[in-house]
Amino acid sequence: MEIPLFDWLNLLLRWLHVVAAIAWIGASFYFVWLDNSLEPPDTEGKAKGLAGELWAFHGGGIYQVGKYRLAPPAMPTTLHWFKWEAYTTWISGALLMVLIYYGRADLFLWQQGKWLASPAQAVAASLVFIAGGLLVYELLFHFLRAQRQRLFTALLVLSIAAACWLATRLFSDRAAFLQLGALLATIMAGNVLLGIIPAQKHFIRALDAGEEPAAAPMLAAKSRSVHNNYFTLPVVFCMLSNHYPFLYGHRFNWLALIAIVALGAYVRHFFNLRHRGQLKFHIPLLAASGCLLLALGLASTPTPAVGPEVAATKPMPLVEKHCTGCHSIAPTQPGFSAAPAGLVLDDMQQVLAAKDRILPALRSGYMPLGNITGMSKEERQELIGSLEGKTLAGN
Repeated sequence: MEIPLFDWLNLLLRWLHVVAAIAWIGASFYFVWLDNSLEPPDTEGKAKGLAGELWAFHGGGIYQVGKYRLAPPAMPTTLHWFKWEAYTTWISGALLMVLIYYGRADLFLWQQGKWLASPAQAVAASLVFIAGGLLVYELLFHFLRAQRQRLFTALLVLSIAAACWLATRLFSDRAAFLQLGALLATIMAGNVLLGIIPAQKHFIRALDAGEEPAAAPMLAAKSRSVHNNYFTLPVVFCMLSNHYPFLYGHRFNWLALIAIVALGAYVRHFFNLRHRGQLKFHIPLLAASGCLLLALGLASTPTPAVGPEVAATKPMPLVEKHCTGCHSIAPTQPGFSAAPAGLVLDDMQQVLAAKDRILPALRSGYMPLGNITGMSKEERQELIGSLEGKTLAGN
C-alpha cells in the first residue's frame, strides 16, 4: 500500500496554516475594533484608571471590557498574550513554501522568460525578496514613522507597489502573487516579534520595577498593530490568488496586484472608520468602482499572441503531450498523485469544459509548469488557436 506522504504533509500544514491564520486575523480584527469602539468610562471607571470601556452581548452573556490608561492597581494572576497565532501562521506558511515552492521550484516558482536563469536562482531570489522587504519596512519604520508620518506612508506604499512589479518579473506568474503575500505576512509577523511583544515585555518589566513605562514603545507597537490590520485583506487575497489565472496570467498582472492590494486595504479602512462611528459609504462604492474598472481594463488589454495565427485544429494530441501528465485522473508526472486544482483533461469533453481555465494559463506562458514538457512557441499558439477555434468537435 502506497501512502502519499507529500500530499498528507501538504494537507496537514495547509490546514494548520489556515486555522492559525483565522485565529491571527480574528484577533487583529477584534482588538482594532475594540480600540475603535471604546467609550469614555463612567465615574467609577475613571476612578479605577480606565481609559475606555465597552459593553457587548455575544453568545450566552453580556460582557464588560475595560482598557486601562496604564495598568490595574494589582496585576492579575493570568494575563493573556497574543503572539502564537502570528508565529504559528508564519512558521506553517514558511514550511509550506519550502515544501511546495522551494522543493519543486522547477514547477511552481521558476518560469522561463523571467529574469532568473534557473530554479535555484528563483529560490535564492525568493529568500532575498522576503528578507529584503522586511528590512526595508523596518528601516522606514525606525527612521521615519514617528517623525515623518506622511513620508513614511508614501514610501511604504511605493515600496509595496515596487515589490508587486518585481515579483512578477522574478517568479512564475502563479507564484508572484504568493511571494508578495509572503512578504507582507513576514512584515506582519515581524511586527509582532520585533515590535509588539518586546514593547509589551518592556511595559510589564517597568511595572514590576515600580516605574512608569515609557510611552514611545507602546505607541510604536500600536502603529505596528494597525499596519498589520491593513495588511490582512491583501494577504488573504495573495494566498488565494492561485485560483485566478485570469489575473496572475495577464500581461499587466503587476498592475492588477497593486490595484487589488490597494482596494483590500481601502476596504479595511472603511471598517476601521465604521468602528469609530464614522460611516463613509463612499469608500465601498469607490472600491467596487475600482474593481469594476480593473476588470474592464484587463479585459480590454488581453495578452498578445505568442506567434502567428493558425487555423483551428484538434487540440487533444497537444493536450496529451503537454498537459495530461499532471492533469489526469492518474497523473504520470512525478510529484503529482492527483490532478492539480482537480482539473482533469483526459478527454475532449473535459478539455472543452475547462477551456476558459486553460487559455489564460497558456497565453501567459505559465503552463506547462516550468515548461517541463518543452512546449514550443509554435505548439503553444497552435493549442491556443485550436481552443479558440469554432470547429472544435471530436478528437
